[in-house]
Amino acid sequence: MTRCRVCSGPVREFLDLGRQPRSDAFLPPGELDGEFFFRLAVGVCGDCGMAQLTEPVPAEAMFHREYPYRTSQSARMSEHFARTARRLMDAVRGRPDPFVVEVGCNDGGVLPTLARAGVRHLGVDPSGRATGEAAGRGARVLTAFFDKASAAEIRGAEGPADLIFSANTVSHVPDLASVFAGADLLLTPGGRMVFEDPYLADVLARTAFDQVIDEHVYFFTATSVREAARRSGFELVDVEPLDVHGGQLRFTVARPGRHPVSGAVTAALRREERAVPALDGFAARVERVRDELVALLRKLRDDGRSVVGYGATAKSATVTNYCGIGPDLLPFVCDSTPAKQGLVTPGTHIPVRPPAAFADPYPDFALLFAWNHAEEITAKERAFGAAGGRWIRYVPDVHIV
Repeated sequence: MTRCRVCSGPVREFLDLGRQPRSDAFLPPGELDGEFFFRLAVGVCGDCGMAQLTEPVPAEAMFHREYPYRTSQSARMSEHFARTARRLMDAVRGRPDPFVVEVGCNDGGVLPTLARAGVRHLGVDPSGRATGEAAGRGARVLTAFFDKASAAEIRGAEGPADLIFSANTVSHVPDLASVFAGADLLLTPGGRMVFEDPYLADVLARTAFDQVIDEHVYFFTATSVREAARRSGFELVDVEPLDVHGGQLRFTVARPGRHPVSGAVTAALRREERAVPALDGFAARVERVRDELVALLRKLRDDGRSVVGYGATAKSATVTNYCGIGPDLLPFVCDSTPAKQGLVTPGTHIPVRPPAAFADPYPDFALLFAWNHAEEITAKERAFGAAGGRWIRYVPDVHIV
């Protein structure tokens, strides 16, 4: 792909992570034939500045009934969404029978907090298992992709929405215009759409190349979102930095003139004029991380030290496949997601084992793939450190903690 999905401008590729599998396509050990691979590369539009995958995987192949990720498995993210839900309720307070829609609700997100407060709500997500779990937590849900058609269905059944919220979902949708079209149809005249997604400036600053996965079609900035929103009849009215998932930005869009534009938008646009050009040296920094990480793992193996992986995340697929890390360097990866346990990682086929395996016995080192949850994980695994274990990190560079 050489033309931008948002504005049809020229796209210049700046990072190629090579042949990659679908990041959440964990496999039974005996069923490895026919595994799907694609080239994982990112480019940036010279006109609107939107960073995007140049060869995306169809959404239906990633977000389906068996999609394994669960929002509620992280205590930190659960707390984040509970706080977010309270802010959303404040934003619609005073309106008669306010209605809030969450796009990409997974197994709950903000919905359980809204449900307990008696706020009328609806979650929309294509993963049937996840929405079933959300319903089990008291949420009202619709199993579907969010677009103009599903928005029309929701409006017909529920009436217009005062607020649409989405976390780590809008950047997953190749056809951004379809999301904005759905929001335009569903929102009240003064309604707002609030969404939080990975922030390109943070990815670049932290050399967080593992944020590049098949699911992340876009890497947003205030500059690129403002232009994408404008093309769909919306205005970017606020942004807020978030210290979750390795650095995100929360965007608020509304119809032009309905809400004042925050000074935070102007400040972000100015920062991006300095930060985003750093993408020119990004690929070289990523290559250095790859070479240093592989060299460290090989040395530890050759020295007879035990190393395992921690967190069979979507990000780990990017790291292991780009770096060529397989069972010879990591005998297994431990993960708390039951749906992944007993399977092997996409592409590199490293066994995924339950958390109990981590302490049976503790390894000398653990490669922390879930680095965005480092504080939560290290607090939970204090016994590992007490036993002399050490964490290997690779963001923003390779180091041992």
